[in-house]
Amino acid sequence: MDMKNRLAFRMLPVLLVVAMLAGGTPSGSQDRDTHARVPEPFIGAWRLVSLEVADADGKIHRGDSTGMFVFTREGRLAVQVMDRTPPAVAHSGPEQYAQGGYEATFGRFEVDERAQTFTYYVEGALVRTLVGKALRRVYEFKGNQLIVKSANPAERWRAVWEHY
Repeated sequence: MDMKNRLAFRMLPVLLVVAMLAGGTPSGSQDRDTHARVPEPFIGAWRLVSLEVADADGKIHRGDSTGMFVFTREGRLAVQVMDRTPPAVAHSGPEQYAQGGYEATFGRFEVDERAQTFTYYVEGALVRTLVGKALRRVYEFKGNQLIVKSANPAERWRAVWEHY
């Protein structure tokens, strides 16, 4: 192998790393299609400002919670929420998201800007019954905050997130 070919061969791993850090991948086209569907305001890490949930009687409680929500350009997301003081009564609704006062899930998402919703396809979760589900969420941006609630009227919760 001549000097020019050896140099090119040695530079290939470096070029692949640079391409991945810049948002590209060797295959490319699938990720580029996803990038076009993820609105810029979602991208990044969000900290939990407040979480409101309804109890079995329908009364709204503001939890003492902390959490992080992360959205990527590639259409991936992860969320973790911890109740600092787990509630004595679990929230009402058809879906259980937390176990022992902790929620952790990850997966992919797609946004419908016209309907102001995103659908979250759960790939992994602390509560394993969530894996494989498509969870539709209603969203609203207000300044640097993202307000999220379930699109399912039987689930009465609301989370307010703020960009880090």
